[in-house]
Amino acid sequence: MVNQKADLVQPINISDQKDLGDTLFPFVLSPKENGTNQSISTMDDVCSWVRDQKAEIEAHLFRNGAILFRGFPLKDAQDFDKFIGAFGKEALPYVGGAAPRKVITPRVFTANEAPPDEPIPFHHEMAQVPTFPSALFFFCETAPSSGGQTPLVLSNRVYRRMVEQFPQFVRDLEEKKVVYTRVLPNGDDPLSPIGRGWQSTFQSEDRAEVERKCQAQGTAIEWLPDGCLKTISKPMEAIKEDPRNGNKVWFNSIIAVYRGWRDSRNDPLKAITFGDGSPMPPEVMDGLEAILEDLAADVSWQPVTHFSSRRLTAFTPSLDVGEDDNDDDDDDDEDDDDDDDDDDDDEYGDLI
Repeated sequence: MVNQKADLVQPINISDQKDLGDTLFPFVLSPKENGTNQSISTMDDVCSWVRDQKAEIEAHLFRNGAILFRGFPLKDAQDFDKFIGAFGKEALPYVGGAAPRKVITPRVFTANEAPPDEPIPFHHEMAQVPTFPSALFFFCETAPSSGGQTPLVLSNRVYRRMVEQFPQFVRDLEEKKVVYTRVLPNGDDPLSPIGRGWQSTFQSEDRAEVERKCQAQGTAIEWLPDGCLKTISKPMEAIKEDPRNGNKVWFNSIIAVYRGWRDSRNDPLKAITFGDGSPMPPEVMDGLEAILEDLAADVSWQPVTHFSSRRLTAFTPSLDVGEDDNDDDDDDDEDDDDDDDDDDDDEYGDLI
């Protein structure tokens, strides 16, 4: 029997895709305009199609690392919430992340409330804490007049390039791991891209409860005289093995911290170190940044949806100039920039 719903959507090519030689990245799906009664024109159609084709969609995600859904009839955060819900994924609470965000719906929140001229380098979402999402959803409600890109990178390709160019550094990462150190403000600081206060970071104003949550994560803490909280992660893996195929992937926020964890409380050179406390080598950081830029697909936002596998992808929200109303949702299934965003229980990341 022919699956009619499978025939409602087709792969398309767009100019923003990155030609990686053996594939175009990201994979793009768009509704067919077939002029029949079998079409995707309402949110009910979209959700029905997702539920019916979930296995095939996730197979595309596994093969390609990210899917861009272009031309689907999602109009606002409520539609985006319904779209996410159709995948049946459990939401992962946003506990431990650095970005100040606003909750829009139970599954959707803004990606970052920092000023739009603050750069957000490549990173894997919540790589600095033990529990992170396995998938990320991004949505744009109102495209900006300029800017508004979310560059994506395939993490397995980053790993391969790093092994080729900086093999000793990769060996050091695997042996020593990395430690993230951050000073969280006493209350949200909207002027900083890492200005999420300790109260919203740990979803509690009770210091004892915050201490318990940090202890459960293996995070060392220090309460500072001004009410800020200094957190020091346990040594975290910077390279992971994809349990689905055994491939090694780049999975960390090294360059984001080294380039971006800078405000009145934080020094990026001290914020990321090897597990033994030794600093990141500047020449390798320059090389890593160049590799990320070389491999990146700069996806320009339209009112569309994007779905990326945390295991395979890393992302960085580009600078947005003008009105930009984007939504992002995180999803975490595994053990483990910009727009509005929400965390689900699936492993996700900015680098795919």
